Order: sequence, then structure tokens, then C-alpha cells
Amino acid sequence: MIAKTGGALAALLLFHTAMPGHAGTLTASLAATGEVLARIEVAQGTGWCVLWRHSVQGFEVEDCYENRSGRMVLHRSHLPDFAAGLDHIPGRGRQISDGQGGYWIEDLDEAVPGNAYILRPGTMNVDHRLRAGETVISLSALAAHERVRIALTPDEDQ
Repeated sequence: MIAKTGGALAALLLFHTAMPGHAGTLTASLAATGEVLARIEVAQGTGWCVLWRHSVQGFEVEDCYENRSGRMVLHRSHLPDFAAGLDHIPGRGRQISDGQGGYWIEDLDEAVPGNAYILRPGTMNVDHRLRAGETVISLSALAAHERVRIALTPDEDQ
């Protein structure tokens, strides 16, 4: 966990993971100031997930995105249960069993407008995280209750 001191982040976390076919950079930054919390290179056709623990049931939920020609696209979601706030909307992707009582919503294929969105990470009980390959970054540890902008910036040659 990285602690805050005097209202400023005690450490700035930058990850640069070299991937072949680099086509963009995923950045998590404080919406109010632009301060970068994390930066991850994301190759064309590869992806990342936003994970968190359901605030009532405590199980892990994940939304997974892909870099498709420099565009942030919501590809799939995993929901371990039909708990409060979790459901599949017919016509929006296709629901398949995960074999453990939960389900995946596959083929969502929804482009994120403007290649960015705002997330307000919860406390460590919820632990909002970014996961790209083996890299996992806790946004809750870095900026709980703050507005965090998650954005994909394509390479200039895209």
C-alpha cells in the first residue's frame, strides 16, 4: 500500500511494460490535477481489466478492455453472482456460465467515448485495481474517494 502524506501522494507509480506492437498508453491520473498515478503501455489487440470487490457480497468483479487500433473497447465482464447492481442486459453481449455459479458477459464490444472515463475508487475494502498482464495497480491505495481518469492514448501514428 502507498500512503498519502500531507494531501500529496507519497509515491508516484509508473509502470512501463514493454509489449511488441505498442499502440497506446493506458494512464490513470487524478482528474482534478492531472497527476499521473500509473502508466502502462498497451499493445494493439491486448487488454487490461478493472477489478474490485463487490461492496455487499465481497467477491471480485472485473471489466476487461482491449486496445483496438488505439480505441478503448469494453470487451467482457465477469460477475460471480447476480448480486445487487449486477445483471446482464439482454442484447448487450452474451451471457455464458463461468462454471462456478457466476457468469461472463462476452462480446460487449463497446467503444468508450473519448477513450476515457472517470472512476472514483473505493476504500481498500473494495480495492479498485488495474490489471494488465502480471502488473496490478491498486487505485484505492493511491486515490481512494478521488476522481481518477482512466484513459487510453493511442500512438501518434495510429
